[in-house]
Amino acid sequence: MKIFERYPFIMITVGILGISLSSIFVRYSQAPSLVTAAFRLLWTVLLMTPVIFLKRETRKELLRTGKRELILSAASGLLLAVHFATWFESLRRTTVAASTIIVCTEVIWVALMYRFFMNGTICKNARAAVTITLLGSVLIAVSDSAGGRNGLSGDVLALIAAIAVAGYTILGKEVRKTTGTAVYTYIVYVFAAAALTGAAFAAKQPLWNYGSSPVYTGFLLAVVSTLLGHSIFSWCLKYFSPAFVSASKLCEPVVAGIFAAILFAEIPGGLAILGGVIVLTGVVLYTMLEMKTQKET
Repeated sequence: MKIFERYPFIMITVGILGISLSSIFVRYSQAPSLVTAAFRLLWTVLLMTPVIFLKRETRKELLRTGKRELILSAASGLLLAVHFATWFESLRRTTVAASTIIVCTEVIWVALMYRFFMNGTICKNARAAVTITLLGSVLIAVSDSAGGRNGLSGDVLALIAAIAVAGYTILGKEVRKTTGTAVYTYIVYVFAAAALTGAAFAAKQPLWNYGSSPVYTGFLLAVVSTLLGHSIFSWCLKYFSPAFVSASKLCEPVVAGIFAAILFAEIPGGLAILGGVIVLTGVVLYTMLEMKTQKET
């Protein structure tokens, strides 16, 4: 690990590749979106369980989890399940670039939820960043609507995914005031896995009806996209500022779009590209403003 500590940019690069491959793996799955999402969470829970229970501190903390924290974590897990289910389905209906860009607006929806549900405030410059982001999203939707109703429905699903993961983030911030990240994440993943598995059966999509494709895809999503993707970004906070790490995550739509262009010959239209640039610009501006505000506070 010393080489990674000396050259942390290697880990940032691995993290970007990990999260960017998520949409590509989903595209290769031959199972319905609910089944693919369920296997991702089931694998993640399976891989995390030994880590949680073999470590005395996390095992004791998990067993001491209070009723309030458990309820909030369960709600957070349900929102995460909605996020994965709608985003995976979005990837089947619209381009990888459009879907991942819209999902990246999560930070904007977190800001709006904070403003309207938690009596927070948004400064004038931040409101401008939010407006820019929403304008870019409209341009992507207009571009997809011109290409057919299916693309537009994919954009709507990506939007729902972004709003759901924003709710997951808001609840997570509250729970982690009293609960460790590892324990909170584990509880959330357990509830999300249960919700997705139950939803798949309710939709008459049993997990075993689709061969080995969703099993392998779910494993790759759990290991590459979750453990080697999102978890690495948490590690990188030791060496980089939160603003830089957050901005690095915005490389996902670009890298994923390049993979999609090479593997699926998927080239977004000019209007969609313009909308994507505007969305990412708005998200970057808001992220920088948010980090500046936190630093001053």
